[in-house]
Amino acid sequence: MQEKIVFLDGLSLGEHDLQEKLLKKLPHADYTEYPTTTPEQTLERAKGATIILSNKVVLDKEMLNSLKDKLKLICITATGMNNVDLEVAKEYGIEVKNVAGYSTKSVAQHTLMMALALSAKLPLYDFFCKSGYYASSALFTNLAKPLELLYGKKWGIIGLGSIGQEVAKLATAFGAEVCYHSTSGKNLDAAYPHKDLKTLLQQCFVLSIHAPLNDKTKNLLNKSNLQFIKNGAILINVGRGGIVNEEDLANELKKREIYAGLDVFTKEPLPQNHPLLDKEIANQLILTPHNAWGYETSKHKLIDGVIKNIVEFLK
Repeated sequence: MQEKIVFLDGLSLGEHDLQEKLLKKLPHADYTEYPTTTPEQTLERAKGATIILSNKVVLDKEMLNSLKDKLKLICITATGMNNVDLEVAKEYGIEVKNVAGYSTKSVAQHTLMMALALSAKLPLYDFFCKSGYYASSALFTNLAKPLELLYGKKWGIIGLGSIGQEVAKLATAFGAEVCYHSTSGKNLDAAYPHKDLKTLLQQCFVLSIHAPLNDKTKNLLNKSNLQFIKNGAILINVGRGGIVNEEDLANELKKREIYAGLDVFTKEPLPQNHPLLDKEIANQLILTPHNAWGYETSKHKLIDGVIKNIVEFLK
C-alpha cells in the first residue's frame, strides 16, 4: 500500500533533507510538504493522509475526528507533543511519536553562548562599535559596563534534566560553581547542591531555565520573585515560554541592571510592541527566535529520528 505522508510545517526545520532521506527508505510513498499551514488549511491538506508530520500545527479533537478513518501515525518533528490531543489520538488508534534527546547539546551550547555574551555585555559593545560611536571615540577601548568572568561565579540551574546536566558540565568547565532548583521537588539527589528558588535567585550570577511548562512552572518567575535576582546577574530561559512572566521581566530590566537571554516566549512569534522589544532595554537582552534546538547536528539527529519512527511503525 502506498503511504500518503504530509508534512504540514516543513519550514520549521529550515533547509533540510527529510524528503530525500525518507524516500530512500520508502521510495513509493506519496510525500507532500507545505512550508507552513494555518488552522484553516489543516483539514484540507491533511485529508486522506495516513501519516502526518507536524512540528507545531495543532491536531485537536475536532481535527482528529475528521481524519481518523485514514490517519494511522502522527510524527512530531520535535520533543513537545502538546499540539496533539493525545487522549483522542489513543482513542482512535492513531499512534503519536516524537523524538527525544536530539537537541541536548545544541540547547546547552546556546545557553552558554547567551551567558558568555551577556557576561561580556556584548549587545552594548556591539552596538557601540557598529553605531559609529567607537569611530568617533577619543579612546581605544570602552569599559563603561563591567565585563565579568564566569569563573568563580555561582550558576543556578532551574530544572536539572538532561539539558540542565549538560549545561552544568559546560558551566563547570568555565569554573562556575553549579547549584540547582528542582521544579518538581523530586530531583533532590543530584551531584550539585539543591537550593530553594529564592536562594537560587539571590545567590547566582547566572540563572538558566531548562524546565518543562506545567502547572508547577507556569509563571514561575514573576514580579514577586524577579526582584530577588541580584544586580548584574543574568537570567536565561531556553526551557519554555510562560515560565517567565515577560512583562514583569521587562519592567525589572527597566528598573535596574540585570540581563536576560530568551529563546522561548509565551506567544511565538513575538507580537509587535512586546515589552521585551522596548529599545530602552535592548542592551540588556539577547533574544533568539526559538532556534536553540536547531543547530545542524541536532537537526540531522531529529530528522533521522523522525524517519526511524515512520519506518519502525510501518514494519
